[in-house]
Amino acid sequence: MFRFRVTVLCATMGLFAQSAVSAKPQNDEQMKKLAAASGCVTCHSVEPGKPGPDGMAPVGPAWRDVANKYKGQKDAATRLTKTVLQGSNPYDSHWKGKASGLAMPPNAVAITEADAKKLVNWILSLAK
Repeated sequence: MFRFRVTVLCATMGLFAQSAVSAKPQNDEQMKKLAAASGCVTCHSVEPGKPGPDGMAPVGPAWRDVANKYKGQKDAATRLTKTVLQGSNPYDSHWKGKASGLAMPPNAVAITEADAKKLVNWILSLAK
């Protein structure tokens, strides 16, 4: 029974270590390259406060703002992956004042679902 508990504990610690790896800085460059290749950085930045075109609010919200908004929400990764692939509702103004864009366009032609999931999970790891 003791060995079983130790095995379960070790496996659980391994899962936590694996999820922590995705939030480490060495993964940042890989995810930034994926975002750039997929066209995401045209509208988004990592950190808030970066001005958009002509000094206006950026087109899309900063990823750190997205991460903080969805922090702790269990379905955040699934919902945000769907938004990346299918786009967002132009009548939902939940980023009003932080972004000048009305809606996120569908991006399923620019990024695979698997890569969108990786990118969204990385973005969510940016929460403070």
